[in-house]
Amino acid sequence: MIPAFNAVVPMACVVAAGIAAMIAEAFSPPDERMPIAPLGVIGLAGAALAGVALWDKNASSFGLVSADNFGLFVTGILVVVGILSLSISSPSIDRENLPRGEYYALMLFALFGMMLMATATDLLVIFLALEVLSIAVYVLTGIRRDSAVATEAAFKYFLLGAFSSAFFLYGIAFTFGVTGSTHLDRIGSVLAAQALTARPMTMAAVGLLIVGFAFKVSAVPFHMWTPDAYEGAPPPVTAFMSTGVKTAAFAAFVRVFLSALEPMRASWSVVLWPVAALTMIVGTVVGVAQTNVKRMLAYSSIAHGGYLLLALISGNDYGKGAVLFYLLTYAVTNIGAFGVIVLLEDRGRANDTLADYTGLWHDHPGLAALMTIFLLSLGGFPPLAGFIAKWYVFSAAIKSGYVWLAIIGVLTSVVSVFFYLRIVVMMYMTPSTESAAHFPAVPRIAGAALVFSALVIFYLGILPTRVLDWAAASIGTIF
Repeated sequence: MIPAFNAVVPMACVVAAGIAAMIAEAFSPPDERMPIAPLGVIGLAGAALAGVALWDKNASSFGLVSADNFGLFVTGILVVVGILSLSISSPSIDRENLPRGEYYALMLFALFGMMLMATATDLLVIFLALEVLSIAVYVLTGIRRDSAVATEAAFKYFLLGAFSSAFFLYGIAFTFGVTGSTHLDRIGSVLAAQALTARPMTMAAVGLLIVGFAFKVSAVPFHMWTPDAYEGAPPPVTAFMSTGVKTAAFAAFVRVFLSALEPMRASWSVVLWPVAALTMIVGTVVGVAQTNVKRMLAYSSIAHGGYLLLALISGNDYGKGAVLFYLLTYAVTNIGAFGVIVLLEDRGRANDTLADYTGLWHDHPGLAALMTIFLLSLGGFPPLAGFIAKWYVFSAAIKSGYVWLAIIGVLTSVVSVFFYLRIVVMMYMTPSTESAAHFPAVPRIAGAALVFSALVIFYLGILPTRVLDWAAASIGTIF
């Protein structure tokens, strides 16, 4: 392999798998279902192996993509997200009669955009990656073409996403006007040398970039699309975009703001800490009022975005490592929770309201136990991974002097326990009725994916040290 292309090998594996999925769909006989998902798994496995081979090499392609350990760690998270998402997708595809090849190809191309966004070192490349993943996710959100709810969700997501992309692009233009470059290293060196902390155009550039990133991470007040998109999309797509998009967006967020815009920290942290506080509060308080589990998890996702913003603002060694560890923990946990929703969904009935979980323990004790693990981890119960992730985030905030933000984070975590435990009460302590939901059988591959997620949650909660050390060492490579 030519050294100049080494950094893009993991992404090339994913793109090749996406192209193979399209070709397989095109040449498969009409009366046969070719197993396309394994092609995606093979491509993602190749990306993982390439990432391992590139570890500690700091490979770079044309100065635009950097396979440093930070980007490779995020790529590893996205590989896990991709494999788990592919594993839980088959039940929904079969029930909804979705176009199999189109579905898997879009998911793989979205993963390519996510990986590019995590490893890009130029603002224009980040923007291109953002558009690649966004367009694929827009289409996946509305892939149920006969569903009015899905079409509405995709349309709202597309319109708001287009506005946020415009803000982000204007932010790039202003940044180029101030520094004469879109490369992150050059931007950081110019800002540090000239101390451009008070110029209006510099502040406008930072503000516009914040808006672009805030939309993708569902930060308040740019969160309006999240509940509708999560409810309207097929459950595996919701699982995929709630974890993959957030992981990629926060990776680019960290790379831009803790590296290139580090000299402007005093300015952008003043803007971000109220956004983080509002995101935690709104996500938690509004989530309490939800009766639809998908919308509840959407507001839960908003609140978790606030916790990640808190780690970003902290900016110390604890906070930097906590961002990557939290992203891994959240990805595995949230895909698990949505995976249970996928398996409980029946033909013609979504089974996604609180009432539908009545007596689940008696019908599907295994799924009830798994859902309990995922919900308790999201709530931050020890000894699960969510507890360790929140502990490090709040510790980082306190060490950086953001005590009030840490207090808000702890209080909102306590409040969020109410809507997580409400589902647990419905599953275990509420007797079944004649009108209770009837659930389909559990496919083996999807069930194995959920068991794997639960085991990872316990491992990260009981023995987190090694992964935390990797995360801290990885994020140190971008400074």
